[in-house]
Amino acid sequence: MRPATVLTGFCLGLAILIARPGAVRAAVIDVPAGSDLRAAVATAAPGDILRLAPGDYPGNLVIDKPLTLQGPDDRSARILGERTGRTVWIQAEDVVLRHLTIRHSGLSLSDMDAGVFLDKTAARAHVADNDIIDNSVGVYLWGARDALVERNRIVGNTGLRVNERGNGVTVWNAPGSKVLDNDISEGRDGIFSNNSRENVFSRNVFHDLRYAVHYMYTNDSEVSHNLSRGNEIGYAIMFSRRLTVRDNIALDSKHQGLMLNATDESVIDGNVVVRADKCVFVYNANLNELAGNHFQDCGIGVHYTGSEGNRIHGNAFVRNQNQVKYVGTRFLEWSLDGRGNYWSDLSAFDLDGNGIADTAYRPNGLIDQVIWRAPNARLLLNSPAVSIVRWAQSQFPAILPGGVIDSAPLMGIPATPTLKKLEALP
Repeated sequence: MRPATVLTGFCLGLAILIARPGAVRAAVIDVPAGSDLRAAVATAAPGDILRLAPGDYPGNLVIDKPLTLQGPDDRSARILGERTGRTVWIQAEDVVLRHLTIRHSGLSLSDMDAGVFLDKTAARAHVADNDIIDNSVGVYLWGARDALVERNRIVGNTGLRVNERGNGVTVWNAPGSKVLDNDISEGRDGIFSNNSRENVFSRNVFHDLRYAVHYMYTNDSEVSHNLSRGNEIGYAIMFSRRLTVRDNIALDSKHQGLMLNATDESVIDGNVVVRADKCVFVYNANLNELAGNHFQDCGIGVHYTGSEGNRIHGNAFVRNQNQVKYVGTRFLEWSLDGRGNYWSDLSAFDLDGNGIADTAYRPNGLIDQVIWRAPNARLLLNSPAVSIVRWAQSQFPAILPGGVIDSAPLMGIPATPTLKKLEALP
């Protein structure tokens, strides 16, 4: 066979291979403002990119094939729902929504109305760089595996009472999904996760919410590097195991900066909580490590009850009205390998200069126990009898009740990257 014939045959075969459906390159389709977006989705081929011009488009859109919907960088392409149902309902895998404004879903929590609804079949969905505003739930991950929700601004419906609003992001049974770098406000909870696993919620900013993160039955996951400002509770971590809760900041929480309720076998480290009723509430949470956290200017530094087997060391308790509230008779050692925690109200010496106080720290005495069990006993705080009891405890430690003991208190506040981040906040 002549070489030219061989070359012609090769080129023809290559052209046929490229023309096969699986090898066709995605088409970029420009969609003018005001056009029928549903028709554009219906006629597009899997893998196509629909490039939306600035302007308004009708919502209640169902995407049932792998597509990319992309607006201008300023998010001036607006998909507007009908105030019923879901503004964008993704039912196919590998769908991308980028640079859009998505508004006006229905407001029914029971019907799971949402600005963006990722169905169980929406594996690997990517929702990025959008304004998702005035919906019930902003983004609902309903069984969508390995989805990514990142760099969105999500704002709830401010016309509703807080308990009537949806969450910024709701995650239900969405293994491997991630929620990263979003700004979430004016909803009920920032992220509500239930019955999921292997998720990452990181570098989000939460404000004007009930809970920043509301976390239930979600195992083997990570909550890290988030910022909560002025919410009722910063991070409510409940009924979950094997978590990493690391380097989060909670400022000006109305109730608790961090709550651990039935949270087990987890690492809680590097977090900073400043100004709250309780910096951290530990309730029925077992076998965790709480290390390197900073709890400051709260009514109670840590309220600790019903919890066993936790390792608590390297934390800083700074200027809390009550450093520890523990109502119990057991002795709890809060140090590990010769290093305890920093306590701003501890007056102690460090004669050998090793950074460890020469005397142990006991945050609670017999009078504290009495007052917590019988609050009316506060009336006796300035009585001579109470003064005698306090003096006796200081002279004869053996009569102290059970409670928290830090045998190796730190003389200085541990420096952490998250504390430096807090100092740099505006």
